[in-house]
Amino acid sequence: MATTSRAYTPAEAAAVSEIAVKSVHNAIDKRIIATRPSTSEGRALTDEDLLRLKLWYGVGSILSAERRKRLFDTIDQHPDANTVRADDYLIVDVARAREQLAARAEALREAEKIIQSVKGVLGGEPVFKGTRVPVRMIAAMKAQGGNTEEIVEGYPSLTGRMVELADIWTAAHPARGRPRKLSDLGLKVKSEKRLRLGNERVPKSLDTPS
Repeated sequence: MATTSRAYTPAEAAAVSEIAVKSVHNAIDKRIIATRPSTSEGRALTDEDLLRLKLWYGVGSILSAERRKRLFDTIDQHPDANTVRADDYLIVDVARAREQLAARAEALREAEKIIQSVKGVLGGEPVFKGTRVPVRMIAAMKAQGGNTEEIVEGYPSLTGRMVELADIWTAAHPARGRPRKLSDLGLKVKSEKRLRLGNERVPKSLDTPS
């Protein structure tokens, strides 16, 4: 796992382990993982909790209760093991799971260093540092089919890495309430960028803030 340990909220845990937030809460409620109190979010998870989540929804759900318990007990007893035998036929690559989680945890830390919310700037909407570009708007563009190269072309103040990090940051920090429109942020559309989305014949427009 990553060298720097931290406590994760359920939303952050979901973003790093790439499972739904609902599944994280379900795992907590079913005591698949244990949590510690968190003053801000109510539930806090560790790096080892994330490993358990990833394995549970990856291979644990197909195992019997006895084999599942054996798998997690073995991981707890041999935290440095690269592989763990779940049964006579299934060997779990724990090292690979840890590497994937470590990479995404590092990406989340990197994103948090370059994203900020400043009072008086776009109503406090999170933006990339040194810009007025809303992070959630960039993530929405990607979700609608925009690729990194096209987005950077439309927003020269961003780098490709910034655009890539928008996804994991947005997943880890879901917005509350209804989605905000550009007009709510005091932004105006100054140009249109038309993209073909998947197999759709009619391209959609992307808003560009002024």
